[in-house]
Amino acid sequence: MNIEFSGLGINLFDVIDATIPPPVLFVVGGVVILLMLVYHLKSKRFKSATIRYSDIRIVKRAARSNRQRYRFILTLLRILAVALFVVAFARPRSGVEYREITSEGVDIMMALDVSSSMQAEDFKPHNRLFVAKEEIKKFIGRRVNDRIGLVVFARYSYTQCPLTTDYGVLVNFVDQVNFGVVEDGTAIGMALANAVNRLRDSESKSKIIVLLTDGVNNAGEIDPLTAANLASAMDIKVYTIGAGKPGNAMYPVQDPIWGKRYIYQPTQIDEKTLKDIAARTDGKYFRARSGKELEEIYGIIDDMEKTEVQIAAHVQYTELFHYFAYAGLLLLVLELLLANTVFRKLP
Repeated sequence: MNIEFSGLGINLFDVIDATIPPPVLFVVGGVVILLMLVYHLKSKRFKSATIRYSDIRIVKRAARSNRQRYRFILTLLRILAVALFVVAFARPRSGVEYREITSEGVDIMMALDVSSSMQAEDFKPHNRLFVAKEEIKKFIGRRVNDRIGLVVFARYSYTQCPLTTDYGVLVNFVDQVNFGVVEDGTAIGMALANAVNRLRDSESKSKIIVLLTDGVNNAGEIDPLTAANLASAMDIKVYTIGAGKPGNAMYPVQDPIWGKRYIYQPTQIDEKTLKDIAARTDGKYFRARSGKELEEIYGIIDDMEKTEVQIAAHVQYTELFHYFAYAGLLLLVLELLLANTVFRKLP
C-alpha cells in the first residue's frame, strides 16, 4: 500500500475544469503558515496596551500566570489546523495494487546420469554428480510457473520425480539422487525415451529436456538417435550436456587392503551422438569442462527458455482527505473553546 496526493480539482459550471497540483498547494500552504507566524510575533511585540497605567513597575513585578505562559497554544492549534486543511486540499489517498498474472509455463524434464563415471573428481573439489545436482537446484530456483521433473539413469532409467510445480519437493528428490541405486552403465537412449514419455501428454507450448551425461551409450533397448527422433516428432527440444574435462580424470576406488585410493581413467563422451540429438530436436549441445562452465550452461538454457508472463495491474484507491479535514476542524473548534474559556482575556 502506498500514499499519494492527487491535487485539488476545480470545476466551475463545466467552464473551468482544472486540478491544482499538490506541490503548489503545499507551497501556498507553507506561505500562509509563515505569514501567520510573522503576524503572531509582530502583534505580540508591538501590541498597544488595552489598559493604561501611570506606573508599570508594579505590573512588571507581578508574576505571569500559567494562562499567559501557555496562550501560544491557541496560535499553535490554528497553525496545525491550517496545515491539516492544506493536506486535505491536496487530496491524499492510499492505493493498493492488484496484479493479475497470466503465464505460459514451460514443461522441463531433467535427465541426469548417475553411472559410476560421474564419481570422477575433475570438478574440484567435488565429483561430477555433486556439482551437477547443485547446478540443477540453482536452475530450478530460477524458474517461475514451470513444471519440472527429473529422470535419472545408469544401466536403466527411472523417474525420480514427475512433472511438478512444487519446487521444494523436487529439490528434495534431487538431493536424494546418489550412486548405486541401479546397476552401472549408461543408457542415454532409455533416459531420453523416459523423459519424452513424461512429456507426451503435456499441453504446454514449450517442452524441453535437459540431458547431462559424461559417457557413451552402452546399455538399454532404445538407441539415443531413435529416442531423439521420437522427441522431435512430439515437438520436444533437447539440450544435451557433456560433463568432464578432456583427457584423464581421477576416479576414487575402494581397495580392500589400502582403502580409498584414486586411479586415472580417460574421459569418454560421445559428443557426436549428443550433438546429433540436439540438432534433430532443434536444441543445442554444450560441453562442461568445469563446475563454472556447467553453471554458465544452465544459466544459458535458463535464458533461452523463458516463461511468458503477462501482468495486468490496477490500483484501487481509498480517499483519506476527510480524516485530515475532520482533524483540522476539531483543532479549530478546540481553539475557539480554549480562547473563550481557559485562555479568555479582557478586551
